[in-house]
Amino acid sequence: MLEIADLSENSINQILTNLKEEHEAICKLPSDGFLHIEKELPYLVIYRRKKEDRGTRRFVINEASYLIIGHDDFESYKKLLIALSDQLSTKFNSYLLFEIFSGNEGSTTIKIKGPHTKLPTALDTLKEDLDGINSEFSGMYLKVEILDTNKRQPETTEALMTTEEAKNCGAVIVGLEVPPVYRNAHNQLYPVFFRKFKDYLIKAMHRSFFEFIRVQTSGGVASYNALGRKYLKQIVFDIDKKLADIERSYQFLWLISPSNIAEIKKEFFESKYDKVPDYHYRLLPVDPDVLKRKLYNLQIEDIDDPAMSFLFREKREELDLQISMLNERGTDNFLYDSIRLYKGVQKDLCEEAVNILNNVEEHIEPDAVKELDAKAFSSLARKEFDFYKKQDENFTCKVHIRKDVNVMMVSHGELYIPSDYKMNRVEADALIQHEVGTHVLTYYNGSTQPLEQLSIGLADYDPLQEGMAVMSEFMIDGLTPNRLRILAGRVLAGEAVMNGAGFQEIFRLLKTGYGFSAERAFNITSRIMQGGGFIKDIIYLKGLVLLKNHLKDGGELETLLAGKYGLKHLPVINELTERKVLKTLKLKPSYLHSDKMYEKLNLIRKGMSLPQMVCK
Repeated sequence: MLEIADLSENSINQILTNLKEEHEAICKLPSDGFLHIEKELPYLVIYRRKKEDRGTRRFVINEASYLIIGHDDFESYKKLLIALSDQLSTKFNSYLLFEIFSGNEGSTTIKIKGPHTKLPTALDTLKEDLDGINSEFSGMYLKVEILDTNKRQPETTEALMTTEEAKNCGAVIVGLEVPPVYRNAHNQLYPVFFRKFKDYLIKAMHRSFFEFIRVQTSGGVASYNALGRKYLKQIVFDIDKKLADIERSYQFLWLISPSNIAEIKKEFFESKYDKVPDYHYRLLPVDPDVLKRKLYNLQIEDIDDPAMSFLFREKREELDLQISMLNERGTDNFLYDSIRLYKGVQKDLCEEAVNILNNVEEHIEPDAVKELDAKAFSSLARKEFDFYKKQDENFTCKVHIRKDVNVMMVSHGELYIPSDYKMNRVEADALIQHEVGTHVLTYYNGSTQPLEQLSIGLADYDPLQEGMAVMSEFMIDGLTPNRLRILAGRVLAGEAVMNGAGFQEIFRLLKTGYGFSAERAFNITSRIMQGGGFIKDIIYLKGLVLLKNHLKDGGELETLLAGKYGLKHLPVINELTERKVLKTLKLKPSYLHSDKMYEKLNLIRKGMSLPQMVCK
């Protein structure tokens, strides 16, 4: 970062030289000024420092290209603006100087001050977006007007440059006056409203900038999503790391699963499905109160990047719920927080589950068919690891065979297998793609991104993650009738526990009501009852339905493997990718390399139902 003591001709030349040689110029300027400019962009957002003007500066400071004009020596700042415009307009054919400032206290009109006859598309787009502000925020009664005037600066202040100077250096000046509705008469922000208002305003500005670039310049920007910062502020990476550290300090699924599942199963079956011993849980390695203190000490409100602020606030809420649940294992509150965390069971999902169970019969297999044990499966998993290592030599993953786990799972990118697990070859191949080809792979792909949240998982990433995992089973002809029935049974078990059903009642519903074997009914029930009622298992079918609809509507599958996130995050992920914050995926699962996958994808896009997806 350059530190400029005065804006002399030499200093300005130093800034211009730095901008030519680097992808950006970052400079501390005199009188508390600041410049952050990316040379690929043909615009500069400007704010003049002003007393008693809380909040307005924050509309600007997360832009990829912005200038904070210091308290003094305005003439020198004008020279800097003329020099920047002259250099960059030569490259782009035109250069936009967009100044934002607050209106008078009590004003109710957003004023767009600019050359409407020269920039009709850009200014009309800005007005159109800002016209929607009253419907976006209840109780707002703001007008929006375009003023085609040469006076585009705040009242009682000097223009950034004269009309002749702007013409000579290739600059176009637009002013945006915003009523200070985001603060009270005592210059105090309304923090929650301000954040939402700021995000709305920034999006409108970016759409306008994109129209300016598209129509007036030679800049090659693909969409307005690409106009955010490519190089995030350090606070973003600091908070990202701290959120990841908090989540890594405990293994959520591990800590809410019973450590005595073998004993529970033995007594339940020996008592002819009558007695259910108490669930025993592992001791917590963390203090939930301390974790929550760390969580809410994170100053997420100081992040002005709308995309990152949204992702981090969502994640904090999710971690808050998880930490509460660790402290509430075995209580009614655990179930209530579980419902909040996984959004409950919707009526249409239950109907889909009943449809599956009515149309897909359980297939009874002799025990002898289960020829593969945990060690044999771990060998198959390592062969898949070798396939990934050929794509990226840095790939590594450990396999753990454990007596104290009741289900195969991936935690923090490592594979855990119950020591007594047995399966046939079709199930094994399906599990390889489910656990390794999805969970391990997306963890690793996410770990290559600059944001750790993409490997840990953004908030509510689980439905898509499990939906992709089940879809991968379908892609290799591994989605069996029994497997699909289990996913449906989990949904109905989730609905039952939400309605107050106990262990034996849910077990009977599955075994007697829907024809599940005692073994499968126990596995579904024991999972849904852990912690006091854990409805995470509903997300497998929920995610499969969401993903199937996404693919049917023309959505892509490959891009969803770049990390752990949900379908709702796609607009943000696409924005961060266009801004070049995120990278393309490193690893691809083996089924993506087969012709069969494209045949299956075509069937889904033609409207294949879930019961039709099972292999015969």
